[in-house]
Amino acid sequence: MTGLISVDEARERLLALVAPLGTEQVALAAAGGRVLAEDAVATRAQPPFDASAMDGYAIREADYRAGRALSVIGTSAAGARFGDAVAPGTAVRIFTGAPLPEGAERVVIQENVTRTGDSVTLNEAAPGGVNIRPAGGDFRPGARIAAPRRLGPGDLALMAAMNIGRPVVRRRPIVALIATGDELAMPGEEPASDQILCSNSFGLKAMLETAGAEARLLPIARDTTESLMAAFDLAAGADLIVTLGGASVGDHDLVRSTAVERGLELSFYKIAMRPGKPLMAGRLGTTPMIGLPGNPVSAMVCGLLFVVPAVHRLLGLPADPPARVSARLSASLERNGERAHYMMARAEADAGGWRVEAFGRQDSSLLSVLSQANALLIRPVDDPARTRGDQVEFMWI
Repeated sequence: MTGLISVDEARERLLALVAPLGTEQVALAAAGGRVLAEDAVATRAQPPFDASAMDGYAIREADYRAGRALSVIGTSAAGARFGDAVAPGTAVRIFTGAPLPEGAERVVIQENVTRTGDSVTLNEAAPGGVNIRPAGGDFRPGARIAAPRRLGPGDLALMAAMNIGRPVVRRRPIVALIATGDELAMPGEEPASDQILCSNSFGLKAMLETAGAEARLLPIARDTTESLMAAFDLAAGADLIVTLGGASVGDHDLVRSTAVERGLELSFYKIAMRPGKPLMAGRLGTTPMIGLPGNPVSAMVCGLLFVVPAVHRLLGLPADPPARVSARLSASLERNGERAHYMMARAEADAGGWRVEAFGRQDSSLLSVLSQANALLIRPVDDPARTRGDQVEFMWI
C-alpha cells in the first residue's frame, strides 16, 4: 500500500523521537511504582549482627547435649542486647531477631528445654540447625538493586533495610492528551443530539498512568485552527503530546495541518495496520508528538503498541512491544489483507497452553467489545486463512 509503513518501522521511527528523561530524588515512601535511575547500594549488612532465628536460649555448642542443666544469666531482646558473654554452663534467654551474645554458638528453641527458676535443662536434642541468622546473611554493604527497574513493594522494603532513604528515580513523563472534534462532549455533560461523549482520553489516561506517566487531560480542541493552536499552547512543558482524532483526511481533520503550521517535523503518517491506519508522529519544536486515530478501539490499540513503549523509553526502561504469546485458535479466520490486523479477542488457559478466539465484531468504534477483550490476536500482513486449532499469536491487553 503506497505511503503506508509497517508497524515495526513506525515503532522504530517513533522511539527515535524520545529519550530518557532526567532524574530526581524522592522519599522512599513515595518511590513505589517509580523507575530506579541509579543503582541502589546498601550501606550496611542485613542482619547487621548475628541474630536469633527463634525464641529460645543462646548457649555454647559444647553445652548442647540432652539433660544438660544451664544457668540463665540474662536476656537478649530485639533492640536490647545482652551485654556480657555466654560462659560455659550458662544460657541467655533470647528472642527472635535479637543479637546473639558473645560466645553463643546455638539457639535452642524454647520447646526443647525445661525451665526451672533460673536454670534450664535441655531435652532430647532435636534436629533443626543452630537457629542463627548470620550477620550479612541476607545482604552485605555494597549489595545493589540494579537500575533501571520499576520499584515494587519488595524493592521498597529491601531499600529500607539497605538504609536508602531517597532513591534516585527517573522523572515521571508528563503526557498532554488533547481530544479533538466538535462532536465531543465530556462525560457528565448533556451532549447535543449530534454529539458523542469523549471516551478515548480517559482510557488512554489510565493506560499511560499505569505505564508510569503523568497524563494531563487538556480541554477538548474544537475543529478550528485557533482552538487547536490554543490546545498546543496549553501543552507547553509536556514531555509528550498525544492528540486523539482529527488526523485523517476529512474536511474537519485539522490536527496534522495545524501541527505542521505550528512547526511539526513529521516522521510518518499512516501505517499498514488495523485498527489504527491514520497514526502519525513527529516532533513539535522539541516535544515528541503522536497523533492517534479518533475511533476508540484504534486509539487504545495504538496507545498500547506505540504510546506505552514511548513512555517506557522516557522512563529509561526497555521499550519493547508487548510480548507475544503463542496459542491455539478456537475458531477459523478468513485470510488477512495487506495491513496487520490486531483483533479484539479472548484468551483462556487450555491444556498445555492457551486458546484464543477473536470476537465476531471488530469495528473500531465498539468499546463494549474492547471491554470484554483481554487480548489482541495478531494477524500478520497477508496471513493465510486459519482453521480451528492453528497456532497463532496474541498479546495481552
